[in-house]
Amino acid sequence: MEVKTRKLLHLSFLVAAGTALHIFEGMLPALSVLPGAKLGLANLVNLIALSFYGAGSAWWVVILRVFLGSLLGGTLLTTTFFLSSAGALGSMLVMIISYSGGRGPFSLMGVSVLGAVAHNLSQLLMATVLIQRLGIFFYLPYLLAFALPTGYFVGLTATYVGRYFPAKNGEWKKPVTKGVSSRALNT
Repeated sequence: MEVKTRKLLHLSFLVAAGTALHIFEGMLPALSVLPGAKLGLANLVNLIALSFYGAGSAWWVVILRVFLGSLLGGTLLTTTFFLSSAGALGSMLVMIISYSGGRGPFSLMGVSVLGAVAHNLSQLLMATVLIQRLGIFFYLPYLLAFALPTGYFVGLTATYVGRYFPAKNGEWKKPVTKGVSSRALNT
C-alpha cells in the first residue's frame, strides 16, 4: 500500500476512534460532583495524531472528531457542541504550541496536561460568551483539580499507545500479531 494511502487509513482510524470515545464519554455518568468534568479520553486520539502526523493532520482529526461525535451523539449545534468545539480547538492549539515536534521541553504527559487546562479555559470562555456572566470562572479551580490528573493519565496512555501505533512509513513499530497463530489470521 502506498504511504499516502496508509497515512489516510491511519488518520481515518484515529477519527473513528476519537468519535467513538467522544460518544462513549458522553454516555458516562458524572464522574464527580463537578458538572461537565470528564476524563478527556478523546484527547488521546488528538495527541497521537499530533505526535505521529503533525499539526495539520491533527487539526483535521480534531475537527472531524468533534463534528462527527456531535452529529452521532445528537448534540450538533447545541450548547454542548459549542462548548466541546471551543474546548477541543483551544486544547489542540495549546498542544501544538507546546509539543514542538517532540523537541520541546514537554513530554506527551506535559503536553496533555497543558491541553486539559486549555480545554477547561476555552470551555469557560465559551460559556461566558453564551451566558454572559463572568462569575462562571469561579468554577475554574475545581475544574483544574480534575483536569490535572486526567490530563496526565491521557498523556501517559498516549505514550504507551504510541509505542504500538504505526510509524509514519506505515509499518507497525511492534508486531501486533505476536503470539497469534497463523490459523487465527487465516493466512
